[in-house]
Amino acid sequence: MLTVRPARPDDAPAIAALMNAVDVVEIGRPETEPAEVASDLADPATDLAHDSWLALDGERPVGYAVLWDGGEDAPAPELREDGGVTVDADHYVLPQAQEVGERLLDLLEGRALERARAAGGSHAVVHLNLNIEPTFDTARLAARGWSQVRRYHVMTRALSPATDRAPDPRPGLTLRSCEDEADRRTAHALVQEAMAEHFGHRARSYEQWLNLLGTEGFDWSLVWIAALAGEGDVAVAVTRDNRAAMGWVSTLAVRKEQRGKGLGGHLLRHAFAVYAARGRDTIGLGVDTLNSSNALALYEAHGMAKDYAVVTWEQQVHPQG
Repeated sequence: MLTVRPARPDDAPAIAALMNAVDVVEIGRPETEPAEVASDLADPATDLAHDSWLALDGERPVGYAVLWDGGEDAPAPELREDGGVTVDADHYVLPQAQEVGERLLDLLEGRALERARAAGGSHAVVHLNLNIEPTFDTARLAARGWSQVRRYHVMTRALSPATDRAPDPRPGLTLRSCEDEADRRTAHALVQEAMAEHFGHRARSYEQWLNLLGTEGFDWSLVWIAALAGEGDVAVAVTRDNRAAMGWVSTLAVRKEQRGKGLGGHLLRHAFAVYAARGRDTIGLGVDTLNSSNALALYEAHGMAKDYAVVTWEQQVHPQG
């Protein structure tokens, strides 16, 4: 018997297992860490009771969907120029559960419209990131009116302690890690400023950003701020070493007026050296292929290559249907 109910924090192992089953079909390996799922489910910015749906065939999870940033501690919704409100969603289904996937879309679309109207918007603009060849039939998405609006690459690079050594010092450039609270706040401010114009970015307070990172056990020695003499703090790299498959660069951000000076590449090479010294043989990140700062070219120039692609699908949900 199929049942659909809100997810709970104690569902993290089951949801992670479902996501990993989807990962195996889509990219050939499990890549979802249960700890990250647990952190997401515990985030006070997410209203699990109203914005999540776990589909169970008996006791076995076969589908899961969630709308993000709907809780009391979430960033304030932003009204678009067209009067809509953007709502981000995730959607996972096993290949044999296509009808379940449709039911989850019904639920998340309806709830997204409720949230948009409550925020003063005329309609909801739902964004959903899916593998380029997902377990859910994209023809079903297209038939519902969804369309592709963005493409991301997950890029990886092999690491070796013999070849990935710390970059040569640059005159006037210093790097420091963020164990200190003041530096963590600086890192947050740099991320908010440098990423403000990027597609899908949401302005977050310091506390909301910490919740997003899932700071329990977070290693702040792997977050680095770059400072230039006479310019102050100009760039930041937020990385994490909690994935089984590879080290991960969550954010690489350079202030707009300082781009084109090699700061991003210096931080990237620093990350390569640190993770190689930690025994990692691979490092990865995700990049918007239409990024206005030409980040894709930067990563390719430093030896990173596409592992797999992700597409952002968009649906505009209006009251009239």
